[in-house]
Amino acid sequence: MTQQAVKFAYWVPNVSGGLVVSKVEQRTDWGIDYNRKLAQLAEAAGFEYALTQIRFTAGYGAEYQHESVAFSHALLAATTKLKVIAAILPGPWQPALAAKQLATIDQLTNGRVAVNIVSGWFKGEFQAIGEHWLEHDERYRRSEEFIRALKGIWTQDEFTFKGDFYRFNNYSLKPKPLGQPHPEIFQGGSSRAARDMAARVSDWYFTNGNTPEGIKAQVDDIRAKATANNHSVKVGVNAFVIARDTEEEAQAVLAEIIDKADPQAVNAFGDAAKQAGRASPEGEGNWAKSSFADLVQYNDGFKTNLIGTPRQIAERIVALKAVGVDLVLAGFLHFQEEVEYFGQRVLPLVRELEAKAAATGSARAVALPV
Repeated sequence: MTQQAVKFAYWVPNVSGGLVVSKVEQRTDWGIDYNRKLAQLAEAAGFEYALTQIRFTAGYGAEYQHESVAFSHALLAATTKLKVIAAILPGPWQPALAAKQLATIDQLTNGRVAVNIVSGWFKGEFQAIGEHWLEHDERYRRSEEFIRALKGIWTQDEFTFKGDFYRFNNYSLKPKPLGQPHPEIFQGGSSRAARDMAARVSDWYFTNGNTPEGIKAQVDDIRAKATANNHSVKVGVNAFVIARDTEEEAQAVLAEIIDKADPQAVNAFGDAAKQAGRASPEGEGNWAKSSFADLVQYNDGFKTNLIGTPRQIAERIVALKAVGVDLVLAGFLHFQEEVEYFGQRVLPLVRELEAKAAATGSARAVALPV
């Protein structure tokens, strides 16, 4: 178990429809007023990060989408400590523009911006906006060059880079970001190419929701490869949190979300996602083994099983930490009230259990089976 306290991030609902493909009632709004208040509540509750989403086209229950970088800046302006991770998609963005945008925001917010490099899996979106579609591993090769370019621009003067996708000749960006040595760089993906890229260049790796055993296999693989590359990478896991006073209440909410799922939207998302996965050399992707119920939450968040009482959820978070998870990326049904509840009822228990685990040297003394 890592000795660092597990960190918490939340998905920013800057896209309509919330975080589930369901017609269940949601007291969540994609607008800026709602999200400013949510950011302030999350900061007060103990969340260290917020992750904005990048979508260009409507679909899967998300009809409206705010652009991620501009929205991230608005949330940073409304807070004082929260770090906001802006999702960026190579192709529509070029690294020179992204580096300059983010360096400026970093200067204006005292080093609180980060970036999530999204390699892209949805071919229809690229076609809709007239962007060239690359095959699976080529998209990750481009993303790796994008990250290497960002790091070089942010840390070097007269930066020169000769890649297959990007070229720079004696380029100096000033002012550089305040974050040291540069703004944190996140990425996701479960394919071989995604994990290998994380093990070479990324600061953080996001994985889809999974069991502790499944996550441990990914963590062990990535960290072994990172060590061989003289690199280190931290791991965040996606989770949809349903914290209620009783387990029965939490399970009833989960059942209602799935019962009221939009079958057409869920199946369309699942077909597109699994087709993208089959295009990888290993023939799998993030959602290869996801059921219909799993796909109701975009990133397998139900699989992480942070569903139950505050005590049950806290114990499961500490069990995730024991297999190498550094951060929990949380989604909620009713964001404002549930983020506040999480900060009041769940997070203090996590810190208590972490302290006990540190004192005994093992999570086993405090974590029940999950």
